[in-house]
Amino acid sequence: MAGSPNSNLRGFNHAVQTLLKQPTQFLPHLTISTITHLPENLGPHLVKQPPTSTATSSLTATSPRTPTIRALVLDKDNTLCPAKTTTFPPQILAKLSTLRTSPTSPFNQTKNPNSVLIVSNRAGSHATFDNEISELEAQLAHLQIPVFRLPAGAEKKPFCGDEVVAWFRDRGVVKDAGEIAVVGDRLGTDVLMAGMMGSWSVWCKEGVFEVGAVGKPGRNVLEKMEVWIEGALRGWGYTAPVPSGWEEGRKDI
Repeated sequence: MAGSPNSNLRGFNHAVQTLLKQPTQFLPHLTISTITHLPENLGPHLVKQPPTSTATSSLTATSPRTPTIRALVLDKDNTLCPAKTTTFPPQILAKLSTLRTSPTSPFNQTKNPNSVLIVSNRAGSHATFDNEISELEAQLAHLQIPVFRLPAGAEKKPFCGDEVVAWFRDRGVVKDAGEIAVVGDRLGTDVLMAGMMGSWSVWCKEGVFEVGAVGKPGRNVLEKMEVWIEGALRGWGYTAPVPSGWEEGRKDI
């Protein structure tokens, strides 16, 4: 975990360059207000379904392949906890509990114990924040949700995607990145990392708190810019690109 604990200048520069050259990489595959709205069965929500037609025979109708999501990468700040804290709002802790204990959840901790991983640009990214790892994992011990430790020489999000994929693959959770969904509140780190990984992205547009919730902070400048960018790109007709290899039928997932 070498380097400055707070600087992510390369990540900012990469986001700017991507916006100029490949703006669709900023678009998530699914937008929800907070993680409490995350569907248990994510796959059908990540691909655009064709309009139904009674004139089309069910035998000849074609639908896009539906991804099977076997692993979740969860951002911490402003996705699970208010920024720079290790405090889980009750509704988010309840959602995590459901994901890990529901018998129908793909992320059930008994059936798929290593399927959920917190990847933060604070906790786990530098020794300065080791206390956050302890606090987070203590609160989530009953749900078996660990915090990713950035390996020596690796960089923060959005550049640590290969290491994250390897973490899941080494534990037998996934065969490739197309079985992973990255869930977070930032387009310039979480969504971009998902694209660089070859994974699917879920954007928590409101962060931790729903619109109008008591204690909900105002968006900072970068967050306001991202919301504007996402809206503008959608308005111009752009859509989120599917993970690399998906359209070519690389693998039936």
